[in-house]
Amino acid sequence: MPRFRVAVCGAGIGGLLAAVALSKHEDIELDLYEGASRLAEVGAGVGMFPRPWRILEQLGLDEDLLKTTVRPGKGPVPSFTYRKADAVVEGTEVYTLVMQGGVTPLHRADFQNTLLRHLPSHYRLHTSKRLKFYTQDKDGVTLTFEDGSTAICDVLLAADGMKSAARAQFLHDLASNAPEAATAESLLSCVPPVWTGITAYRALIPADKLRRCAPHHPALTRQMHYFGKDGVLVAYPIMNGEVVNFAAFTARHDLEGTPYESAWFEQVGVSEFASVFANWETDIQTLIQCVEKPLRWAIHTVKPLGTFVSGRVALLGDAAHAMHPNQGAGAGQAVEDAYMLATILGHPSTHKGNLEKALSVYDAVRRPFSQHVARMSRFAAQIGTLNWPEGLPNNLDELEGDEWLRVIRKVPETAAANWEWAWLTTIDDDVERALHMLESW
Repeated sequence: MPRFRVAVCGAGIGGLLAAVALSKHEDIELDLYEGASRLAEVGAGVGMFPRPWRILEQLGLDEDLLKTTVRPGKGPVPSFTYRKADAVVEGTEVYTLVMQGGVTPLHRADFQNTLLRHLPSHYRLHTSKRLKFYTQDKDGVTLTFEDGSTAICDVLLAADGMKSAARAQFLHDLASNAPEAATAESLLSCVPPVWTGITAYRALIPADKLRRCAPHHPALTRQMHYFGKDGVLVAYPIMNGEVVNFAAFTARHDLEGTPYESAWFEQVGVSEFASVFANWETDIQTLIQCVEKPLRWAIHTVKPLGTFVSGRVALLGDAAHAMHPNQGAGAGQAVEDAYMLATILGHPSTHKGNLEKALSVYDAVRRPFSQHVARMSRFAAQIGTLNWPEGLPNNLDELEGDEWLRVIRKVPETAAANWEWAWLTTIDDDVERALHMLESW
């Protein structure tokens, strides 16, 4: 007999990782529900920093993942090369980020397929099952899907993305019981995602195509981070160097919080963003010339929530804390959420009678850290697009020589200082704290 039944809604990185991690506990029954008719990760590359990569190693996923990519060395490793690039003349390399262990570049589809291969055969995967709402009582959680079907579980892990139906449900539930109208209004304001003022354009460029245009383009072999006023462009090799992951970001920070009127995600023409970078350096023009069928993503985030948990329901990944992509932390934070949930639910002291208390441990440990990362990611977006009034002088364009270089280096140096958590810390202390909370009952 299983201790309890878990339902995971959403088969993206967070949901699949939660299922794989929970599979280490044979007495937990699990059903995985995905809204799409078939599993197909949308997106291009994703980077795993040493902190989440260590979790993937502990779960035994690293060997299969390394069949599709190359793992950087374990010591100090040069990572992103920062270039001030928003000038027609050649840009200037101003900084090379050095981190402990580097970034492991992965293609999202490869990542997803690896996770699927590690799901045990007795786990049930259901497609075309998009969560509409849930109800819960002392006997468990009843899920209702958009096709009208229902399912029952003891605990729901909602990895159903930025537009999470589970988040909307429990915020409405909390608001309906709020003692004051202002509290209810504040809760409900966290239901819809918020546009950041940033739009991303993503594509995969065949390395051979870029090589024909520019045989020595740095993005063929290095992780490049080009930055300038109101724009960032990142390019680096993935899939063992066969493909270059491309992402261009245009920023209008003054529009943060306003409605985004177009489709949040769709294929667009290159001309939609090329004009923004028209006066940037040659390396940028070459990359843009090689882009075909880019996907536009209007970058939205989730407002900071007062809780990730409501009864026997827990949010993870983008459903809980969708954030700016400027620290490349979203996928890694979903990995950490999933691992922590599996650690807590799999603990011998967790049973059907104390699931709510167990989930409160997850909220206490994960929410403060993931929301801190979200704040740092927003700050990185401001720094990287030179929208940092406290740190840059108004006469930046008038500076020359060593003084200009000294000032402009503050951009990547500050970004790096606020990013060191990704390679200098581990989740181990938080796991230990969670276990101590569980074992002190």
